[in-house]
Amino acid sequence: MTRFELGQVVATPGALAALTDANQDPQEFVTRHQSGDWGEVDEADRKENEFSVNRQLRLMSVYRTAKGVTLWLITEADRSATTILLPDEY
Repeated sequence: MTRFELGQVVATPGALAALTDANQDPQEFVTRHQSGDWGEVDEADRKENEFSVNRQLRLMSVYRTAKGVTLWLITEADRSATTILLPDEY
């Protein structure tokens, strides 16, 4: 189930390296994000995402690769792009 549009999906070099190292497909995380599985966000951020999903506000999910590297997925408020990145690349 898709809850919102992603726009263009892009990934930073660090995120791509982490995904390659973990032998994981980025689509795994994109699918979770788009379905409203926000991953490891705290309760306040989970509520913010639920509020934002139908109001054209920014959405953010947090996941870990199989190797324990944290990934952020951020969909822009205008739904023009979704970026997969490492927290230190923000």
